[in-house]
Amino acid sequence: MIPISTMSTPSLIVTHPGAAHKDEFLACAFLITQYAVPIARREPTQSDLAHTDTIVVDVGGSHDPALLNFDHHQFPADHPPICALSLVLQYLDLYDDARKFCDWLEPAEHFDTRGPVETAKWLGVSRESLAKLNSPIDGTVLRAFAREQLLHPGDLLWELMHNIGQDTLTYLSKLRGRLEDIAHHSQWLDLPDGHKALFIPRTDPAPTDPSLGVGRFIEDHEFADRTVATLYPDRRGTGYALSRFNDSARLDFTRIGEEEDVHFAHNRGFVAKTSATDPERLSQLLTQSFVQE
Repeated sequence: MIPISTMSTPSLIVTHPGAAHKDEFLACAFLITQYAVPIARREPTQSDLAHTDTIVVDVGGSHDPALLNFDHHQFPADHPPICALSLVLQYLDLYDDARKFCDWLEPAEHFDTRGPVETAKWLGVSRESLAKLNSPIDGTVLRAFAREQLLHPGDLLWELMHNIGQDTLTYLSKLRGRLEDIAHHSQWLDLPDGHKALFIPRTDPAPTDPSLGVGRFIEDHEFADRTVATLYPDRRGTGYALSRFNDSARLDFTRIGEEEDVHFAHNRGFVAKTSATDPERLSQLLTQSFVQE
């Protein structure tokens, strides 16, 4: 038996060769945001598994975060759906936020551990419907990853993986802060029949994406079932964007298209833009757009 080494800075990530999947691809993408090291696609050695200078992902038959081993294939068949990506996110202390804010994570866990047929059943769709959601981007990138034996920082695919991992980390970080901002600044506006609209006032400095986190905030709020509209600063002007929440049929913004302070109302009625900034006037526009049952 090879003696276990003391903790050292990783110098390599090892994942399995052969067909590539989102599981190990994304796990490696997150890891290289923390450790800018090469990725080798090969079977791990006993030395790889016993020393922390090598991170072993989705292969090796061991889940041991202390040794940087992240495989799930040894778990029993009835184990809750969890894959190597899940284990890496847990190690990085990102799993709870990722499960809450990344809608793609739980289906990815099911797909990797249960396969497409069981995942389709779990989602309540047909296997054929699930296949229709496949993207050529996914297939092309994963096939490119499968062809590689060793990827170094600076290689095109390594840099793409790093960008994917970093973009998701940035999203999670910004979203957590954005939810706190919304909770601090937002107001609830009353609409007919007990319905609500969430109003996000303009702040200084203004967020780069005013709509970021709005849906997540509403879904966790006591007014979630009664919320039919959102209002947030227009990124292209000094006014506000009025939007249906969850495409509620209770709002039709074509009804305000002729108002002097409304400079855009989509002909399908789901969004409008106004130069108005006063909450009372914004409430009037929402009320005019409201569709009675």
